[in-house]
Amino acid sequence: MAAALNSSGFLQLKANCNLAECRSSLRSSASKSFNLRPIMASLTAAPTAGISETFSKLKQQGKVALIPYITAGDPDLSTTAEALKVLDSCGSDIIELGVPYSDPLADGPVIQAAATRALAKGANFDKIIAMLKEVVPQLSCPVALFSYYNPILKRGVGNFMSILQDTGIHGLVVPDVPLEETEILRKEAINKNIELVLLTTPTTPTVRMKAIVDASEGFVYLVSAVGVTGARTSVSGKVQSLLQDIKEATSKPVAVGFGISKPEHVKQVAGWGADGVIVGSAMVKLLGDAKSPEDGLKELEAFTKSLKSALI
Repeated sequence: MAAALNSSGFLQLKANCNLAECRSSLRSSASKSFNLRPIMASLTAAPTAGISETFSKLKQQGKVALIPYITAGDPDLSTTAEALKVLDSCGSDIIELGVPYSDPLADGPVIQAAATRALAKGANFDKIIAMLKEVVPQLSCPVALFSYYNPILKRGVGNFMSILQDTGIHGLVVPDVPLEETEILRKEAINKNIELVLLTTPTTPTVRMKAIVDASEGFVYLVSAVGVTGARTSVSGKVQSLLQDIKEATSKPVAVGFGISKPEHVKQVAGWGADGVIVGSAMVKLLGDAKSPEDGLKELEAFTKSLKSALI
């Protein structure tokens, strides 16, 4: 198939040529008023692997996934866009992006403050999606959205999942919905090819844990400590036995989050058998406390590289 601009300035396709000829035709047909870069990118860019596929590839390579978390819109959406690119370029395997919410029950002071700042700056779901539509095609790793349930209900579960699919989002984490109320979410997520990640905690009974891991897609999110998100000085040794329990119940990958904030934490949890390590509050704090967005991005880059090195 070849392409050229017709008299109206629109792209017209011709049959009977190979990809190389198509690219050549596109270049020769270009005019100053027509930007072909998006078209050329679509011809050359491979689709980003989903979350399950990413874990499968890492397992084959004997590697553990680094999953950073940041809050969208803190300090502003343009910085978030750049932060996503930085995280990707530093070797993140999956990125978790939090949608700021006014009542983030699962989050500690650092992420609560970030959400408050983002909302004050005017960040909302529609603006976040508009930003992601520009950025996601530039990333080599999948993105999972972290959202409380109310913003999903507000738009309708099916519509919300359609928006994520259209944006190129691969996963969704909803921390405030109990297993018994996830049926509609799970059904719509499957219909739109969104991997719905469910959480289990140190206090989750064994029978319930098994039901959660059976229903979870992409990976199982193991909360490392009782309470809310936030950096901690050490990771509870109970995580090791919890990992073993979950591994006996499922072959799905397990990622550990909440309280992991240092390279030594990452290395320790990986050594215990985790398939992925989630680092959130420490990332959010770097961006939130920085003197300027530029300084924050530089610190984020250095920190992400140090975490990635701990997994090599």
